[in-house]
Amino acid sequence: MDTDQLRSRIHEDMPRVVDELSRLVAIPSIGYDGYDPANVRASAELTRDILRHAGVGADLLEIEGGHPAVFGSVPGPADRPTVLLYAHHDVQPAADPDAWTMPPFTPTVTGGRLYGRGAADDKSGIVIHAAALRAVRADGPLPCSVKVIVEGEEECSTQHLPELVRGHGDLLRSDVAVIADGGNYRTGVPTIGTSIRGATHLTVRVDVLPIAQHSGVFGGPLPDAIMALSRMLASLHDDEGELTIDGLHGFPWPGTQVPEDEFRDESRVFPEIELLGTGTIADRTLSKAAINILAFEAPRVDEVANQIVPSARAVVGLRMAPGEDYAAATDRLAAHLRAVAPWGVRVQIDTEEPGAGYIVDPTTPAYRSARAALTAAFDRKVVEMGSGGSIPLVPMLAETFPGIEVLIWGAGDHRSNFHSIDESVDIEDLERMAVAEALFLQSFEDADR
Repeated sequence: MDTDQLRSRIHEDMPRVVDELSRLVAIPSIGYDGYDPANVRASAELTRDILRHAGVGADLLEIEGGHPAVFGSVPGPADRPTVLLYAHHDVQPAADPDAWTMPPFTPTVTGGRLYGRGAADDKSGIVIHAAALRAVRADGPLPCSVKVIVEGEEECSTQHLPELVRGHGDLLRSDVAVIADGGNYRTGVPTIGTSIRGATHLTVRVDVLPIAQHSGVFGGPLPDAIMALSRMLASLHDDEGELTIDGLHGFPWPGTQVPEDEFRDESRVFPEIELLGTGTIADRTLSKAAINILAFEAPRVDEVANQIVPSARAVVGLRMAPGEDYAAATDRLAAHLRAVAPWGVRVQIDTEEPGAGYIVDPTTPAYRSARAALTAAFDRKVVEMGSGGSIPLVPMLAETFPGIEVLIWGAGDHRSNFHSIDESVDIEDLERMAVAEALFLQSFEDADR
């Protein structure tokens, strides 16, 4: 089947693809503590059913103490490679749902885009895999073996990731991994990912008193926990916004650059805000470390009392350059916070299992085939670009299966608002990505690729 026939077949299948994605988006599959785990299970079950209807022998992969993943396979010729298709069915919380233009879990199609939490990140990856497999298998057996793994905890935890990957090594072992959790630089611009940053976060708690005390009776000599923790957090950057932690890895970004005006427009930052750090925008978002305060816990403003606050907590997020020793970087961050703690306050730091960064090898046969598939599907030149985000499964796959060829792409774009309000995916790009993946799978008909 030639490219035009494949493109036509997927185009005719798009009402089904949009319906499948809409049904997935309607499930609030948030895996964080405090949210109903039944929703994540329902999302896994629907993912399983969608894959089964695409001809994949799929079922839930139970994770003890965690949320279920979905695994499936389609056997192919024994002398051809095995391709692992990845996505995740859990989503970020829809913080401040009243700020959304449309309700976050009411999928809405308007202006050529499908809106809803998870529409781009990453339930789009699930329906891309299903559409590509339906299109290729319509003419007969696949030219390669295919496995599909859809993770259920990508957004909320890496605690069970070793069990998922290493604990199911025989199931997941493959020659090529297609990670449909990336995105395009701009709508309609085919993009293949070349790197991801490592990521972790730690929770720092400051205690100064066993209980709150009257600020009139004891205020003055006694510090409060918010003052102390604020000083510690402020010390992470200098006046120019550069990180003050010595020894963190970074390098000048050698690939596609990001104009500052485009970065400002895409981020929606207020025009008077100064950007932090030095180097190009690509340096600062792709190949240097970054620290942000993700949460701060102390008495709420509407619960104010005239007392010295005895304790406060914050979650500090660390993004690390590809190639960074992630364990050492986490240790440096924790050591810095302990060292700058003022006034003898007590400090407790809890660290999350860190995820490594990754640099994609652009010389592999799979990478070349993917470039060709994207070029044909989008009918324009492919952009090669790193990501400031993280996909913890990728470095673990590379570590567990040495020599595996990794590809990173996806249907999201600069308007998708990952992790923010009004998340969406462009339906035409969703279609083009399904065509690209189908063409990529077809490329295994050529033994030399």
